[in-house]
Amino acid sequence: MGVQRIVIPYEPRPQFMPLHERTQRWACVVAHRRAGKTVACVNELIKACLTCERQNPRYAYLAPYYAQAKDVVWTYLKEFAGVIPGVQFNESELRADFPTGGRIRLYGADNYDRLRGIYLDGVVLDEYADMDPRAWAEVIRPALSDRFGWAVFIGTPKGQNGFYKVWQGDHETGWPGAQTDPDWLALMLKASETGLVAERELVDARRTMTEDQYDQEFECSFEAAVQGAYYAKQMKRADEQNRIRTVPWEPGSEVYTAWDLGIGDSTAIWFAQAIGKEIRVIDYYEASGVGLDHYAKILREKPYVYAEHIMPHDVAVKELGTGKSRIEVLDTLGIRNIRIAPNMRIEEGINAARMFLERCWFDQTLCRRGVEALKAYRAEYDEKLQVLKLRPLHNWASHSADAFRYLALGLRDGQRGDWDKPIQPLVGTIA
Repeated sequence: MGVQRIVIPYEPRPQFMPLHERTQRWACVVAHRRAGKTVACVNELIKACLTCERQNPRYAYLAPYYAQAKDVVWTYLKEFAGVIPGVQFNESELRADFPTGGRIRLYGADNYDRLRGIYLDGVVLDEYADMDPRAWAEVIRPALSDRFGWAVFIGTPKGQNGFYKVWQGDHETGWPGAQTDPDWLALMLKASETGLVAERELVDARRTMTEDQYDQEFECSFEAAVQGAYYAKQMKRADEQNRIRTVPWEPGSEVYTAWDLGIGDSTAIWFAQAIGKEIRVIDYYEASGVGLDHYAKILREKPYVYAEHIMPHDVAVKELGTGKSRIEVLDTLGIRNIRIAPNMRIEEGINAARMFLERCWFDQTLCRRGVEALKAYRAEYDEKLQVLKLRPLHNWASHSADAFRYLALGLRDGQRGDWDKPIQPLVGTIA
């Protein structure tokens, strides 16, 4: 029998041909809005699935949220793969099964644990800037190892976060930098250069968007301020004033912790010392899927002498299953001296945290994930109304940001001093 020729109704845009023709295992594509990246990546997966010579190949498309994958990517996958004789679509699992034994499945990074234990021949990570970095490090990268699978990171910049590190490189986290590493394809598509968006549309967009918004969305600027980022200015100043660096622990001073307690979700803990008018944030810890005994053990293993543990007000609420509050459970585990943070409206707490940040020094190694979360923490955006909502976006950064807000409120409430008045950092006190 002859080999059946299948024609997919996809005409690649010339701007994406480097992606389709690449020989590198890894790729990072920084693309402006409306460039057609989703369509290109869906067809890249289809091509790979049809041409892979391994038995039962497996490919994945990972969006920041499962709902995004369902609303946007699933439609394209059915449209372009639907012409393949014998292909079957599983609506409940967002899965396309090919007659050759291959499979493409859509996932959301909001529940990346669903990918644990599987193998992958290739994966597209769309809008990686919005994903928890652990999705790649702990789940996706190991899944590619058995079959020497490939990965494509694609998206529009949203500040200097995880996606920026993939593009630029980051020595501390091990990213080599797509721009300079020969094992990577690095492709940047700016609207001013691609011609994919009509000039009159770009002119109109400039009139109705801020300079930062336009530079980020259409000119692929990693330097533009992230839209709706609550602590962008404060964290930028911390960078400029070299307050994110090696911060020594002072054994002669007690350590405060601040917690955001998750229920079936992440629990985040900040560790800080009040040295004069400085707040030295010396450590950070986050985990999920474990009980309070795990966190008590983590605290005992650290060399710190604790002053207080600052927690949200619901720590005192009794659980129906046990009849005990978490503050009572913590007490039995040896976690005492608990201060309940003032129960304030979230916007008031964010304002308090903004002023508090002016006093903070962060250890760049031990607090790396927490610092990234503070930079990424932002308001939810209403795509339909094109406005920022009054509530924060609930994503991987939320738990860290909530715990930091409790730290700001708890120390302000429990310490004397002019906490609401920003001061110049005392640079000379840290070597």
